Amino acid sequence: MMQKYLETKEEYKDCILFYRLGDFYEMFFDDALTASKALDITLTGKDCGLEERAPMCGVPYHAVDLYLNKLVRQGYKVAIAEQVEDPKLAKGLVKREVVRVVTPGTILSAQALDESKNNYLMCIVYLGRTFGIAVTDATTGDFVLTEVESMQTLLDEIFRFSPSEIVCNDAFFVSGVDLEPLKNKLQFAVSALDNWYFDDSLCRKTILEHFHVNSFSGLGIDDYQTGSVAAGALLQYLLETQKNQMAHITTLKPYTTGKYMILDTSTRRNLELVESLREKQKRGTLLWVLDKTKTAMGARLLRSWVEQPLIERSAILRRQDAVEQLFGNYIGREELREYLNPIYDLERLIGRISYQSANPRDLIAFKNSLSMLPPIRGVLEEFDAPLLKELLEQVDPLEDLFDLIDRAIEEDPPVSVREGGMIKEGFNEEADKLRRSKTEGKQWISELEARERERTGIKNLRIKYNKVFGYYLEVTNSFRDQVPEDYTRKQTLTNAERYITPELKELEDLILGAEDKLYALEYDLFCQVRDAIGAQVVRIQETARAVAQLDVLASLASVAQRNQYVRPAVNEKGIVDIKAGRHPVVELMIPEELFVSNDVYLDHHQNRLSVITGPNMAGKSTYMRQVALIVLMAQLGSFVPAASANIGICDRIFTRVGASDDLASGQSTFMVEMTEVANILRNATRNSLVILDEIGRGTSTFDGLSIAWAVIEHISDTRILGAKTLFATHYHELTELEGSLPGVNNYCIAVKEQGDNIVFLRKIIKGGADKSYGIQVAKLAGVPDPVILRAKELLAELIDADISLKARELAQSQGTGSGRKQRISRPDEVDCNQLTLFDAVREDDIIKEITDLELGNMTPIDALNMLYRLQSRLKNRIDLQGK
Repeated sequence: MMQKYLETKEEYKDCILFYRLGDFYEMFFDDALTASKALDITLTGKDCGLEERAPMCGVPYHAVDLYLNKLVRQGYKVAIAEQVEDPKLAKGLVKREVVRVVTPGTILSAQALDESKNNYLMCIVYLGRTFGIAVTDATTGDFVLTEVESMQTLLDEIFRFSPSEIVCNDAFFVSGVDLEPLKNKLQFAVSALDNWYFDDSLCRKTILEHFHVNSFSGLGIDDYQTGSVAAGALLQYLLETQKNQMAHITTLKPYTTGKYMILDTSTRRNLELVESLREKQKRGTLLWVLDKTKTAMGARLLRSWVEQPLIERSAILRRQDAVEQLFGNYIGREELREYLNPIYDLERLIGRISYQSANPRDLIAFKNSLSMLPPIRGVLEEFDAPLLKELLEQVDPLEDLFDLIDRAIEEDPPVSVREGGMIKEGFNEEADKLRRSKTEGKQWISELEARERERTGIKNLRIKYNKVFGYYLEVTNSFRDQVPEDYTRKQTLTNAERYITPELKELEDLILGAEDKLYALEYDLFCQVRDAIGAQVVRIQETARAVAQLDVLASLASVAQRNQYVRPAVNEKGIVDIKAGRHPVVELMIPEELFVSNDVYLDHHQNRLSVITGPNMAGKSTYMRQVALIVLMAQLGSFVPAASANIGICDRIFTRVGASDDLASGQSTFMVEMTEVANILRNATRNSLVILDEIGRGTSTFDGLSIAWAVIEHISDTRILGAKTLFATHYHELTELEGSLPGVNNYCIAVKEQGDNIVFLRKIIKGGADKSYGIQVAKLAGVPDPVILRAKELLAELIDADISLKARELAQSQGTGSGRKQRISRPDEVDCNQLTLFDAVREDDIIKEITDLELGNMTPIDALNMLYRLQSRLKNRIDLQGK
């Protein structure tokens, strides 16, 4: 046995080998040392003809999934060697073979997988200047491929799919792509495959044979030479490790990264699309808000929609039309959601059926799911939106499969396929005969027990059964003297004796033979039913995908109605016009009625870049994120939180929000910030939406201000970029760019002062803030009063010093000669044609602004904000004159 073990281990050197011995999977030598530590199980030894005992450990077969999951989560591969013949029938050593290799990307255990997330396996091939990418979910059969040329796009694709395992060719490891940062964040396993996997002719042959086509044209992948190598290698890897034909992988779809909005790693993280920044949880994310799906398939599809917003207007409108009809028909929608609720995970079930690991209870769950399809079709017939009509055609009621399972499988079957009791009476004549023999045999045993009790006079005589001795008569010691001579003693216990008779032995052979035959026949019949379902994999998958889409659309409609969302208009002119927009997540996490809505208007002309000023905690970041999220929601086909919205399609959303560092790779906060800014400036286009928060704050004031100033100039220049941008800053000097740079406009967060205290009004208004209110914010945060008082003193001194310095500089610049007396102008008297970082308030400007006000068109809050702003500007002027 150990020789056979070592031969098998030689074939699977990179795996931990689970070797089936009876009721245990055993591991030996180095595998045992590794597994005992990783699984925290006892290490023992076994004599195997060597000088020292071989290290050994094992796990029980009935709990193997638990231990498999632990090893795979730690990045190990596990080869499972099963007994492939019945030990009772084996001559000599029981034959064992590796039936499957379990890796992070091929694990099937329901306990190890999140039903709301795909478990992707990715293959990356580097050939020259192109990266070929193929991605599959072995549990659902999804299989796609693409090609990219830049390393950054490759990293974005890895982050988008978040695979649990990546396989690649050797050339990829020397291509210069650094996967370590992503590997640490996403926790995936990476390994290189042997070169033969990537042989072009083998990859081509593997793909054509698997999908039963004569050329790549039939699959639409003619133009993906490198991508098809990745797909062929990935398919070959699956066939080698799973020892299975992977019949549930029925399609291979090419896609281009230009088909969807591109969201880089930073944007996905900052917008908290599927995972919160701090807790790394679903709660507090956009997905948490939108996900009211009823099925696991729908939950996975919605996640992919959130991570892949559309950029084609017609596709967006198709989804919107469907959501709008479901939104408007409350009764029909809720009836649909009621029918969706009991539907099982059909995609992963058909995967288990293809792997031949589905049990009888899986088939009953499948049947119960199918029973919901006819009523779903009935409700769908009420709708006429093109997408919903298309889904109606795709939902196959699968009545033949429902009827097959209904006739064949018991309603409450056992989990095991080897214990019988799973095939209904009437499905198979031979099984019915064996079942009757088994039932009548038990009656014969009962009758024999009664006769023997009467014949012997032993009142407590019992006929019992166990797996070791079979059937036997048990007599307690108090009646031992009454045992007849034709009883043959089988076993002696402390309080009783066990016997057998020729008649009982004959009955035993009849009953146990029938039971064994029945169990074997039921297993064969179950496999036939399972295979019959597996043969319809294409129909089932098409129906499952349609049900998933319907679930997502109904979820979006339900969320829209519950949260009072509106359907956004979608344009291709680059206009983003949102009235009374709200942050979809924040509004649900604060008490009702407290969230303050805000407008935004961006276009390619006079409203390209908004400079947003205001104190910390006032809501600048929330406002900018809500704009990005509303655009993203509109492009995935959802309604949006606003009074109205007209969304210009964006090809990308970029965000640089919040302070973060990457100490593990030696990068400071400022370095990370500049790296992200560089990525934005190099990759953004005219049709991108850019969100920049506090650029330059990680370095000295003048350095930071200079960088922020230059970034605004670069982005606002239509000859260079001209992207729609929201730019939040504490550098009030940047507000001077309005009027100097075309397309730049100032906005600020309204603040109400109450003595030394402030109240955040959370309202975005036109104009720039003239104070940072840092000391007031520090007071709100609970900084001790002595520190607050000292900070006020220092602030006054710094302001005085700053004004004195500016006055001296201005005096020097206004000198008219050595014989004339120089006059020092006050800052508010200076008139410079060149844009400067300092410009005081002019009284006549304020008078003109008051004169131009249209009071009849102003709301009370607008009037309050305007009055507050004018008062602040006058106070500043009076202070400057006094100094």
